[in-house]
Amino acid sequence: MLILGLDPGLGTTGWGLIRAEGNRLSHVANGRLKTDTAAPLPRRLAHLDAMLAALIVDHKPDACAVEEVFVNSNPQSTLKLGQARGVVLCAGARVGLDVGEYAATLVKKAVVGVGNAEKAQVHAMVSRLLPGVKIDGADAADALAVAICHAHHMASARRIP
Repeated sequence: MLILGLDPGLGTTGWGLIRAEGNRLSHVANGRLKTDTAAPLPRRLAHLDAMLAALIVDHKPDACAVEEVFVNSNPQSTLKLGQARGVVLCAGARVGLDVGEYAATLVKKAVVGVGNAEKAQVHAMVSRLLPGVKIDGADAADALAVAICHAHHMASARRIP
């Protein structure tokens, strides 16, 4: 099963694709989708949607997982992040993918073992869980972590009678 993990952002959306075969995980691809900060918001959202659509067509994932929005001190930034996240959720749902949603603390706990892990710890554990991976920045590392979290939760759900 191919799982696409997404770390939404208006400026940069990280993505990571892993293959889950039982309890074995392997890296397929990862990267970042960037929008032009000088462009108007509607154009940036449309561009993000087009890039996500192309990514999904190119890789044909079986499932998608997205990190939930956290509220930060700037309401405008939180709102823009929420709008980008809406585009990300819609891109997966539009093609019929089941889209899992995970809080950052749950992702960190699934990958590192504690919900308050630092970004560097998440990056290091993703590298250990997916040997040989070349990660395209922190956003891609976070997206791979979301995909790993989804794989763990799907494996746990299969064990329930």
